[in-house]
Order: sequence, then structure tokens, then C-alpha cells
Amino acid sequence: MTNAAASTHTLLRAEGFSCPSCVGKIEKQLGRLDGVEHVTVHFASGRVEIDHDATRASVDDLIAAVAKAGYTSKASAF
Repeated sequence: MTNAAASTHTLLRAEGFSCPSCVGKIEKQLGRLDGVEHVTVHFASGRVEIDHDATRASVDDLIAAVAKAGYTSKASAF
């Protein structure tokens, strides 16, 4: 599968969600983006892991999608 080679793994830290249903909102918004292949939101830590094609969905696009869901986020190294 050559598409996986082009995949980028990005970590974001999200703030402001207080319930497990918030996780679904964030996953849904990120999943709508063209180029996003997989999203995992870790409720307890606020960590958001996204596998995506960086040429189709930039980190800024990912942060904007989280904002559209109603939460703030920023890129994280871990």
C-alpha cells in the first residue's frame, strides 16, 4: 500500500472538553477533512492523534477542524 508511505502522524493537544461525547465531536470534524485517514482522541490526556496526508490536510487544517468542533488545540511533540 503506497498511500501509507505518504501518511503523516500528527499529535495535537486539545483543551476544553469535559465529557466523553466531546471526543466524538472532535473525531467527527477531523474525519471530514480530505486526506485524514485515522483519528484517535484520548479523553483523559487531551491528546489527539491523526494519521493524514499532509499535502491534503495540513496541521493548520487539523487545528481549524478541532476549533470548528468548539475546542482549542495546538501541535504537540508528544
